[in-house]
Amino acid sequence: MLDLLPIHETAQADISYRHVGRTDVTRYEKMHVEVFSDSGNASVAVAREIADLIRARAYQRKKCVLGLATGSSPIRVYEELVRLHKEEGLSFANVVTFNLDEYYPMERQNTRSYWYFMHNHLFNHVDIDPQNIHIPDGRIPLEEVYQHCMEYEEAIQDHGGLDFQLLGIGRTGHVGFNEPGSNPRSLTRLITLDHLTRVDAAGDFQGMNNVPTRAITMGIDTIRKAKRVVLLAWGHKKADIVQEAVEGVRTNTVPASFLQEHDNLTVLLDREACSELRRFKTPWLVGPCKWDDTLTRKAIVWLSQTVSKPILKLTERDYNNHGMSDLLALDGSAYELNIRMYNILQHTITGWPGGKEGTEGQNRPERAAPKHKRAIIFSPHPDDDVISMGGTFLRLVDQGHEVHVAYQCSGNIAVSDEDALRFAEFSHEMNQRAGVDNEVLEKAIKALRNPDDTAEVDPLEVRDIKGLIRKGEAIAGARFCGLPDKQIHFLNMPFYETGRRKKAPLSQADIDLIVDLIKEVRPHQIYAAGDLADPHGTHKVCLDAIFAALEQLKGDKSIKDTWLWLYRGAWQEWPVHEIEMAVPLSPQEVEKKRHAIFFHQSQKDGVMFQGEDHREFWQRAEQRNRETANIYNQLGLTEYEAMEAFVRWRF
Repeated sequence: MLDLLPIHETAQADISYRHVGRTDVTRYEKMHVEVFSDSGNASVAVAREIADLIRARAYQRKKCVLGLATGSSPIRVYEELVRLHKEEGLSFANVVTFNLDEYYPMERQNTRSYWYFMHNHLFNHVDIDPQNIHIPDGRIPLEEVYQHCMEYEEAIQDHGGLDFQLLGIGRTGHVGFNEPGSNPRSLTRLITLDHLTRVDAAGDFQGMNNVPTRAITMGIDTIRKAKRVVLLAWGHKKADIVQEAVEGVRTNTVPASFLQEHDNLTVLLDREACSELRRFKTPWLVGPCKWDDTLTRKAIVWLSQTVSKPILKLTERDYNNHGMSDLLALDGSAYELNIRMYNILQHTITGWPGGKEGTEGQNRPERAAPKHKRAIIFSPHPDDDVISMGGTFLRLVDQGHEVHVAYQCSGNIAVSDEDALRFAEFSHEMNQRAGVDNEVLEKAIKALRNPDDTAEVDPLEVRDIKGLIRKGEAIAGARFCGLPDKQIHFLNMPFYETGRRKKAPLSQADIDLIVDLIKEVRPHQIYAAGDLADPHGTHKVCLDAIFAALEQLKGDKSIKDTWLWLYRGAWQEWPVHEIEMAVPLSPQEVEKKRHAIFFHQSQKDGVMFQGEDHREFWQRAEQRNRETANIYNQLGLTEYEAMEAFVRWRF
């Protein structure tokens, strides 16, 4: 990483994220960008800027006019504003709000409406005057939409314009719902949603077919007239579009790029969302670097792929022609660099993920001793274990290690009503034949046959059936991998069991479940999902819970010899330069892993939370595993059928 790169670890009350940083580092960026260690810190900083603005306007006896956004990006901002109101006395009495957009048509009380979203996340919890809340109305007749939009524009102007506009960015580059093709002078209007935007919303609407095709949105010109604009983007899925918007040309194919003209705009990113910007992706092409082992590894892998040569064939000319001459000056000849990097990558490959006896001092990823280790595989959902590391799971068991698998969440919201009804009717029939009371099942069947589309959550009886379906599939898959039932654990962490896509905050009760299991097993290895790109965010919460548990167990004998390995696979894969353990799979092991995934029948042939990847999970996993093996081979290492990849987290 570049020397002096401003990455903020904490949010300061003085809004430190406005610091510009080195101009040579950011010269390719046409917007002011600041990067935070994580989205939580960035969101707190934004909330504090908004709070300071509200207080300043109140001191001046003026209204504070806020433009607000919906979606996942600003949720943490709203949580912090609510906290500031409840705990620090921040008043919203002088606040006027204008929301960016609303689906059309859309009833306000529909749980998917942005009216509902804003009241649920902010307005119901602060002292704002309801008369000061403005959200485009998705209920009005089509013939009245134009007039409604013009009145919305007039209302903003009557309040003196927007003092502050909060934005997210969609993967099409939209801000608000200004999709590709939008004119930079556009005002509030009705617009047709891009297909990709609807794909991203499909999880909220329980399927693509239920997502509205139109929306009312503020225009780009309306947004650009705001006195201050802050744009938020979190996660690796936003990295590509952030790069286009920030470093690319102004174009209506990326509407957010028109914000380059704004003279008081800040783009806030987390570490993943900034990854495609040049100063992060290829800093050696931007300016002088502070070379360390991590950056050297990244650069040499990049160079090998860029010039399409195995690492051992890279020449000094290759290094010099691609901005890496200073690395050669520091480390000597290309030959020495190549050999060192080749050996580093070679030593990440192991067929013994639990370690191999008699290999001390051979630079293997895992320790040799003890010969038989105790391992816990934490699986956020009931199928992440076999999807993301099924081959390693099988190998650990085959090599004699004591493997436990812990399913952190029930996964019940990912089961379709059709599947649940099929199981409920089957059980009902069996109970009738056995003369068993069917009252609970009859309630569930009635709810499943006549679903209430306005209900925020499934009835408890339905959620129980869906959870049992996932549990049965997980047991079958783990048994296939060779586990006895006593080593299969279902934690059912409380944060998940809301029945909604929106989960409760992580609590001590969640963490205690993990602490208790670790104390019971005393593992030498913990495997956890570091795949933070899942569209419902559950993986991150589950990983945070594991981190919190390990923090609480510091100094405890139960983790004295514990190593933590992070896996990915269902939604993304580790880049090769970050991989610390690569477990090769034979064709037979790939097939066996696929079989283990197939036990999760409710997640086949139509996954509820698909994300942008429409392949089934077994197809995604196999493709990613093969791609990893291919990259290793292209770098000049041994060719394998597939590879599962892990990064060690040192706690």
